[in-house]
Amino acid sequence: MQTGFAQAQQETKELNLQQAVSYALENNETIKKASNDELSSKYMINEARSNGLPQVDIKGTAVRTLEKQMIALPADFNPEQNGKPLIKPMGTDNTVQAGISVTQLLFSKSYFVGLKAARTAEDVYRIRREMANEDVIFNVGTAYFMVLQTKEQFESINANLRKLEQLEKILTLQYKNDLVKKVDVNRIKVSKINLENQKKNLQSGYEQQLNMLKFFMGMPLEQPIKLTGSADNAILTTQPTLAEAEQPVTERTGYQALKKQKELTALQIEGVKAGYYPSLAAFGNYNYQSQYNGRMISNQEAMWFPNSQVGLQVNIPVFDGLRKKSQVQQHQIALKNLELDLQQYNKSTQVELSNAINQLNNTRGNIDAQDENVKLAQEVYNTTNELYKEGLAPLSDLLNAETSLREAQTNYNNERLKYQIAQLNYLKAKGKLETLTK
Repeated sequence: MQTGFAQAQQETKELNLQQAVSYALENNETIKKASNDELSSKYMINEARSNGLPQVDIKGTAVRTLEKQMIALPADFNPEQNGKPLIKPMGTDNTVQAGISVTQLLFSKSYFVGLKAARTAEDVYRIRREMANEDVIFNVGTAYFMVLQTKEQFESINANLRKLEQLEKILTLQYKNDLVKKVDVNRIKVSKINLENQKKNLQSGYEQQLNMLKFFMGMPLEQPIKLTGSADNAILTTQPTLAEAEQPVTERTGYQALKKQKELTALQIEGVKAGYYPSLAAFGNYNYQSQYNGRMISNQEAMWFPNSQVGLQVNIPVFDGLRKKSQVQQHQIALKNLELDLQQYNKSTQVELSNAINQLNNTRGNIDAQDENVKLAQEVYNTTNELYKEGLAPLSDLLNAETSLREAQTNYNNERLKYQIAQLNYLKAKGKLETLTK
């Protein structure tokens, strides 16, 4: 059973971008924490609501008096002591009381404002959870495309390695037949070793990128995965235009969070002002009490007497040393700052959106240019290789052509990665990263 379980754990999981994002939304620890906070906010509403429900307490006390307080009675009570006051202990040895008390809030403006603030706070936590979702989607998307680009870079390096290995075999045979110099063979070996080292470094980077992707997804690092997508897959269905950057983006969760925070601050001001209003509550008590001397427990002489009260309690604030006024002024300044934050957020969003669109347009043009550059570099390499085989071009020209081809392929892959990241930046600026889950 354990062997089968271990094998099941090591089964390779194939993922496209949508599957990777969906897995992350279910397993990422940051999202789980944000979801827990959102759930906790629902209980905050219940807590705020509880203040308006009946408050019932059952209380009991048992007091043993070790040393009674003495009381001095007038001399009239002590005629035998020639006008001296009568000194007597006050109270009994034991006092026991048990009862129930009920209070019910009838009116409090602060209560209703607090209930409304708790509901607004729930919206704030919901938006924060959505913000956590967006951050995770962006991080997973970025890591996903980086892994794909590195994977395709391997293919280019392996293709170039095969070319150098074939060339090394040819030159080794030619050297044995005294057709080329040993330095030519060594040059090929140096180029091959450099490319192999580059491949090792790329392998190390690839594993780190995979681990980072798993981290963002909330996946165990020991779980093998295979990405089935392509770095050329476009994630945008329409072509963005710079005109979009001129419009405020209200769909972004960051904008919605600031709006809710502004609403919550306004409610805080209202809550402080509600403290100026009277509050009214009803109460009722029913108790049994006994006072007696002697043993505290199992005393047959103890007698119990009921007592009860009902009433209304009103609290009318009169003067608090201007405390509430100062609190209102503080919240009003916070409200002004939030309005400035909204203005700044709109500006920064327009900048992000404009930069993302410009990057999309630039990288798209760069991809076409680099694609053409790869074709030219491949043609130069093929031509130089034929000339070298015919003895019409030196080995240095062939190695330079191979290096130029490799650089062109690397630049092409880098531009494709930039384009994918630009798409993610555009969706983030538009507040539409959730489209990657559909």
